[in-house]
Amino acid sequence: MALRRAAANGLLLQALSYPGNSSSALTRHLHASPGSKKIVGVFYKANEYASLNPNFVGCAENALGIRHWLESQGHRYVVTHDKDGPDSELEKHIPDLHVLITTPFHPAYVTAERIKKAKNLQLLLTAGIGSDHIDLNAAAAAGLTVAEVTGSNVVSVAEDELMRILILVRNFLPGHHQVINGEWDVSKIAYRAYDLEGKTVGTIGAGRIGRRLLQRLKPFNCNLLYHDRLKMDPELEKEIGAHFEEDLDVMLSKCDIIVINTPLTDKTKGMFDKERIGKMKKGVLVVNNARGAIMDTQAVADACSTGHIAGYSGDVWYPQPAPKDHPWRYMPNQAMTPHISGTTIDAQLRYAAGTKDMLERYFKGEDFPAQNYIVKDGELASQYR
Repeated sequence: MALRRAAANGLLLQALSYPGNSSSALTRHLHASPGSKKIVGVFYKANEYASLNPNFVGCAENALGIRHWLESQGHRYVVTHDKDGPDSELEKHIPDLHVLITTPFHPAYVTAERIKKAKNLQLLLTAGIGSDHIDLNAAAAAGLTVAEVTGSNVVSVAEDELMRILILVRNFLPGHHQVINGEWDVSKIAYRAYDLEGKTVGTIGAGRIGRRLLQRLKPFNCNLLYHDRLKMDPELEKEIGAHFEEDLDVMLSKCDIIVINTPLTDKTKGMFDKERIGKMKKGVLVVNNARGAIMDTQAVADACSTGHIAGYSGDVWYPQPAPKDHPWRYMPNQAMTPHISGTTIDAQLRYAAGTKDMLERYFKGEDFPAQNYIVKDGELASQYR
């Protein structure tokens, strides 16, 4: 596949031969050409909750709070929650949209087939963090720009992970369910409730979220480990009190609690299969707010059933929304929720503002903040390679 770059009217262009269609080259602007744009947003539907908080901007009804701004500039803004299948509302708009805004919480899966149909598509924005619902290789091959609001929900997710660790360690949920059900049986809870202090906690991935989790764990006097493709700055590592583990499997064998903080890539998809889970301590607790597809779904369910995994908590599933028969719904000692950790009201305001900022830059032909790019100039960001 040949990549040709040219400058025209101060804007970068890309020309690539589209996979399976070598007879013609598809050229796409990296920034907006003049004129009205069709922008489609896909968000979860809030129904009666949409009006209960004026800052609840992440839902379909409130549409990131940018409708008036976009329409006042002559752009068309279509918002839907209906995203799956050939008869979905999103599918109707694929052929002529210019910008698609999606979220990790209600992901619109942007497949190579959809990209091929979207002849006018220039920009894919993720309102939040995590663009793995997009076929990034196909987006790169088509000359598209993919960007997300990097950093917008890292605090939200790190706080949520800490909460989940404590919920699992203290065996909180069964006690809560006793209260709801009118029961009282202390022994049923206490026999598997522990302190967090003194436990070994390892994070797989120590980027923006993983580092914040480690910082929040330090006051609990845990033994902190991390595995990542890059080591932290030595001063930060010393300040946090975390130890780098180069060998993931060695780290797994040491940990009482494992937290997944790595992005979903071709390399990490399904990395926690039966064999790797078997390398964890028996009775390990696992928290995963990263992506559900990093785990082998059935292997996790089986390990929870045997007790090898003593507790599993997270808010990410594959696919999303999770079907009613998803085995994680029925695992013992699980504390699963819908994908909510990164969509607090505070996070919504941050990723709405970041999305608006990138749209403003797009209309002006300006670059985005460098850390926001996931695909630029046909190249994937390093974490997705």
